[in-house]
Amino acid sequence: MQPSTQTVRARFVRLIGVCILSGLVLAMLTGPAQASVPVEQPVASPLPIGAPTSVGAPNGPYPNGCDKGTQASGALYRICMPPLIWNQDLFIFAHGYMTPSATLRIPEEQLTLPDGTSIPDAANSLGFAFATTSYSTNGLAVLEGIADVTDLAGIFKQAYPTLRHVYLVGGSEGGLITAMAIEQRPDIFSGGLATCGPIGDFARHINYLGDFRVVFDYFFPGLIPGSPISIPQSLIDTWDTSYYSETVLPRLMAPASALSLTQLLSVTMDNAALVSPTTAIATVSGLLGYSVFPTNDARAKLGGQPFDNAARVYAGSLDDAALNAGVARFSADPAALYKIQADYQTSGQLRIPLVTLHTTLDPIVPYWHEPLYRDKVVARGLTPRYDEYPPGARYGHCNFTSAEVQAALTLLMSRVANPPPFRAYLPAAVRQ
Repeated sequence: MQPSTQTVRARFVRLIGVCILSGLVLAMLTGPAQASVPVEQPVASPLPIGAPTSVGAPNGPYPNGCDKGTQASGALYRICMPPLIWNQDLFIFAHGYMTPSATLRIPEEQLTLPDGTSIPDAANSLGFAFATTSYSTNGLAVLEGIADVTDLAGIFKQAYPTLRHVYLVGGSEGGLITAMAIEQRPDIFSGGLATCGPIGDFARHINYLGDFRVVFDYFFPGLIPGSPISIPQSLIDTWDTSYYSETVLPRLMAPASALSLTQLLSVTMDNAALVSPTTAIATVSGLLGYSVFPTNDARAKLGGQPFDNAARVYAGSLDDAALNAGVARFSADPAALYKIQADYQTSGQLRIPLVTLHTTLDPIVPYWHEPLYRDKVVARGLTPRYDEYPPGARYGHCNFTSAEVQAALTLLMSRVANPPPFRAYLPAAVRQ
C-alpha cells in the first residue's frame, strides 16, 4: 500500500529537520555582493572645468578627488570624476535599503567590492564619471530615491554639459528605484541595470515578508514581542545589538527547534532548494530583520497597514489545518493598498533599455519578481527594450559574481548604443 500524501510530507519535513539540525553550525548570513564596472576603453574628451552646482553646492573636494553636496531635498550626493580623461558617460548608483533610524548618509559599505576595491575608483579608472546619493530619507525610500537620482543627473548635467549617457544602476530597493526611474524618466537616463529588486509586484512582496513573520510566530510563539504589523520600539533598538543574538538565535539553534524551523521554511519558501540546512539560519535572520525594521516605517509612509493574509491558505507543514486555524490574520488598510498601486508598482512601460539581474535562490527578494516584470513588458509589446541577464542558481540576496555584473552592464551599454529598429515593436504578423 502506498503511503498517503500527508505521510510522505511528514517524512520529508522530518528528514530535512534532521539535516538542518546537523548543519546549523555552518549557517551564516550572506551579505549582498556589489557591482563591478564593465571594461570599456575610455574615449578622449576634454575634462570639464568646475564642480557641480545646485541648491546644495559641493563643499568638497571629497577624498579621492570627489565632490560632495546637498540636494534640494536634503539628500547628500557625491560626484567622482576621472583624474585625466572622461569618456562623457556617467554611472549613477542607487543604493539599497537603509534602516529608518540610521544616520542619513551615503552607504560606504555598498560602494566597496568584497576584495576592498572602491566602485567609484574603479569606474573612474575606466573613464566613467560616478555619482550617488543618500536619498532624502532612509527606510522605504522608493519615491524619494527616484526623485533624488533624477535630480542628481540634473546636477551633473549642469556642471558637465557635454554629458553623453547616464546609466542608472541599483540593487535591492535601489533595483526597484532603478526600474521605476527608467520607466518614468527616459528623458534623463539612457538605460538601467536593476538587480535583485522587488520589481514584479510590490504588494505581493510586502505580503511575502508578512507571511514569513506570521508563520514564524505560529511555530515560535512569543519569541518576538509585539505584533507582526506593529513593532515595539524597544525591539527595533535592541534587535541588532542583543535581542536577536541573545534571545532569538539560541532558540533557532536549539535541537528542539529543528522541526519547527523546517516547517517554517517549507511553508514560506516556494523553492525547495531554499529549505536547506546550510542556509536556514541566514534565511530566517534576513527575513526577520525585514520584519523588525521596515514595518512601522512602511505603515507610516503608505498611510496605513499594507499586509493582508485574511484569506491566505498556508500549506507545507505537518498539520496545515492547525496552521491555518492558528496563524494570526490581518487585513490591509485600503489607503495603503491604493498608495502601493499608485506609486510603488512598476508598469513595464519601457522607452529605453533595462537589464535585470537576479539569483534564483534569493530569500529576501524572491526570483518570482523577474517573470512577473517580464509579463508586464510583454503585455505592452516592449520586449526589445528589456533583457534579463541569465540568472545564477545561487543562494543569497544580490549575491552576484563580478563577471555576471560586468556582463550585464556590457549588455546594457550595447543596448543603449544599438537600439532595436522600430519594426521590432510591431506585431509579428506585421513584421512578416
